[in-house]
Amino acid sequence: MEADKIIEYIKQSARELFRRYGYKKTSVNEIAKKAKMAKATIYKYFESKEMILHAILMDYIRRSVADLIQNSGNTKSKEVYLSNLIFKVSRLTYTICNEFIGWDFIRESSNAQEYLKMLSDDLENLLIRSFKENNTFNIPAKNLRFLIKASKNMVFSFAFTSVSDADVRKNFISFQKEILPFLIKAAVS
Repeated sequence: MEADKIIEYIKQSARELFRRYGYKKTSVNEIAKKAKMAKATIYKYFESKEMILHAILMDYIRRSVADLIQNSGNTKSKEVYLSNLIFKVSRLTYTICNEFIGWDFIRESSNAQEYLKMLSDDLENLLIRSFKENNTFNIPAKNLRFLIKASKNMVFSFAFTSVSDADVRKNFISFQKEILPFLIKAAVS
């Protein structure tokens, strides 16, 4: 079997198990059993269960970001375009933490901070590349990086400090109405 097919099969098996039992309760042994391969084969392609999750999330993020950028380009205003896009990406980031990774893992795992930093940096780099490819408004890369970093940090901070879904909604509304306009203004000036 080709390496690409093996990797996809591992990710598919892991995705099904993560959805059914959660990331924390799924072991590499169970992934190997579901994929009908040796545990050593999995470790040949992924150094840890975390890296399997990372590959699954990055596939999801790539598809989502491409869709967001493609479907956000119908506006003539640079500010509206950036505001809509950053808000959607911020919600995507929260969804990934909430639905895919799980707050238990984030709050209790000893290496969760390192993992989130890696995921966050990969998301940031993907967004910068995607913006550069589709940058109809000619926004400088350093301004985009500022906007993405600031938005990302704020979303992560209120995601970690929110106690309930109602708090999260309130924080997203506050971010969208009170903070994001200032970040957009700074990025486009």
